Amino acid sequence: MAGFASFGAPDSGSPAGGTDVLDRELEQLLEDEQVEDGDHDKFAHYVRKEKILEAAVTGKPVRALCGKKWLPNSNPDRFPVCPDCKKIYEMMRD
Repeated sequence: MAGFASFGAPDSGSPAGGTDVLDRELEQLLEDEQVEDGDHDKFAHYVRKEKILEAAVTGKPVRALCGKKWLPNSNPDRFPVCPDCKKIYEMMRD
């Protein structure tokens, strides 16, 4: 899994709650979803660096940029990068 540091940073310049509220609501919706058994084992996903460490210590599932939620348990270097994660990550960098 490739990590990154700036995903989900608050928007301090937004008017009266603006995107901060939407970001919190989206994060809550994502956290409430079930752990998926889908095709996460076919791709290496982008996940926040601190969440990778947290999952290793606590066993808590991680959420990738594409929305996949799972317990990481294999070497991501063996898999191609998730195309959805890659696209989202590249949009965030721009």
